Amino acid sequence: METIRGKKIILGVCGSIAAYKAAFLLRLLTKAGAEVQVIMTPDAVHFITPLTLSTLSGKPVLVDYFDEKTGEWNNHVHLALWADVILVAPASANTLSKFAAGACDNLLAAVYLSARSPVFLAPAMDLDMWKHPATQSNISALLSIGHHLIAPENGELASGLVGEGRLAEPEEIIQVLAAYFENVEKNAAVTGSFEENGALTAHAEKSGMLTAPAEGDGLSPERSAPSGQRLRGKNVLVTAGPTYEAIDPVRFIGNHSSGKMGFALAQELAAEGAGVTLVHGPVSVPVPEHPLIRSRAVVTADDMLTACLETFDGVDIVVMAAAVADYTPVETAAQKIKKSPDAEGELQIPVKKTTDILAALGQRKKDSQFLVGFALETEKEEEHALSKLQRKNLDLIVLNSLRDEGAGFGTDTNKITVFDRSGQRTQFPLRSKQQVAGDIIQMIIDRIG
Repeated sequence: METIRGKKIILGVCGSIAAYKAAFLLRLLTKAGAEVQVIMTPDAVHFITPLTLSTLSGKPVLVDYFDEKTGEWNNHVHLALWADVILVAPASANTLSKFAAGACDNLLAAVYLSARSPVFLAPAMDLDMWKHPATQSNISALLSIGHHLIAPENGELASGLVGEGRLAEPEEIIQVLAAYFENVEKNAAVTGSFEENGALTAHAEKSGMLTAPAEGDGLSPERSAPSGQRLRGKNVLVTAGPTYEAIDPVRFIGNHSSGKMGFALAQELAAEGAGVTLVHGPVSVPVPEHPLIRSRAVVTADDMLTACLETFDGVDIVVMAAAVADYTPVETAAQKIKKSPDAEGELQIPVKKTTDILAALGQRKKDSQFLVGFALETEKEEEHALSKLQRKNLDLIVLNSLRDEGAGFGTDTNKITVFDRSGQRTQFPLRSKQQVAGDIIQMIIDRIG
């Protein structure tokens, strides 16, 4: 958390039952060395007292435009210019609506409208409020102007319902800010400049996008780095890695997928300004951290199906890069299966098909959504890929073959052929998975306009 030390942060607290978590968040921010100015909406004071937050921050908490007793003005312009970032946690549906519309009837809204610094929004509300088209429209509008969403979590809500709407945990919010400032510092060392609104002018070296392309790899000059915000305002679902189907508490049916391809796609989509939900199976490589990436770990094919269905209706683009198990045991043994001394060396495990997640999403897909699938083949590669493209209602299918050296599971490189709905074939040479991700995203952008 060293990257947070010395940063000036405005913490906006809105009227939400989750406002109590602002105290824990504020303590973590100050412990990390940040200077925090808390601004509360008038409704927020009904959920947590300004005295609590003032004690933790060491500063008076601001609620109104001016002090009625002294007439002293809380200068919203100076406050906005003072901040390195504005973090609103919890952000209520009401405040998100005001921000999206440019309404200005309280001090926090006035500071927000005067700000030039990056804005991080951590919503908290009930499930139906979060899912309501008006709220989602407001979120899309705020993401489209470059704000960062720290998406709410799935869990039990104050109403008793279970679903999305819980405020992200303070520890997660801190990690998002720390990762953001780390990227800022890395890019400052490389580029020496930032956009006025605080967004990075180039993606971090960590993503590989500041590396010059290898000679003769066919990468045009304008593709050597992302334009940065071509997918701003878009919500994307990415799946990555394997799924594991338990045979017993020790053994499972799985595959060798590392998740590297899906992770590269998530990173490059976020670098283009998209809000990314990354659903990944069990992996041993680091899960990418980025303010626009919300990751969710799953284990089984059924887990991944559930996570995808919960997210699918609210996204614009889906990239299914995970290697999902096709079969799962009919029954999972409660205890480790032991070798019997009398056995003849054979063990039969009845299996059943898992739900075809890609086909399920293809059936549910709206005309406004863009669906990308992957096909890893060992024979009749193009024939199988084209069949999958049509059967599963895909817009693109990415084919790679285990017969190509340097492609497939576990490698840092890949060699792909992509087919679109018309059957048009585009072949790419062997490249790093980060570059391959850029190629795929370019094909998506070209087709969604």
